[in-house]
Amino acid sequence: MTWRCVGIATVCALAVMPSVAAVAADTIDVILDQAQILRLPDRVGTIVVGNPLIADVTVQAGGLMVVTGKGYGRTNVIALDHHGGVLLEKAIQVQGPYNVVVIYRGTDRESYSCAPKCERRITLGDTKDYFDATLNQTGNRNDKATGTGPASGQK
Repeated sequence: MTWRCVGIATVCALAVMPSVAAVAADTIDVILDQAQILRLPDRVGTIVVGNPLIADVTVQAGGLMVVTGKGYGRTNVIALDHHGGVLLEKAIQVQGPYNVVVIYRGTDRESYSCAPKCERRITLGDTKDYFDATLNQTGNRNDKATGTGPASGQK
């Protein structure tokens, strides 16, 4: 093979490869348990999420879409018009939160949000007992704050 053929093959290969910037522009980066807001194109009839365990999508008035990170990983979202034509297709990448300290005690794992003081937090992958105890405490606190749980002093 001559150098000219190698050069032509290289140019052809680079022409069909998407650029890193183009791939990044087609990816919605979301932090676990946080949300991103995007503007939808006009005439959206249906929204499809590849894996709703990774990301959840809700449509708001004014053509806004809220993408919430539900689990670690990568999925996609597709917006279709009323005739089934693709108006938007993007990847969604959900990553772990920042300012988190993870403590391992053997195989047990606990997560703490440290901004600036470290407090317990519920994070996917924590030990079941730690996760459940933190979740129950958070739920009880929220119930009391909203008045939906038992009143103070009641059992």
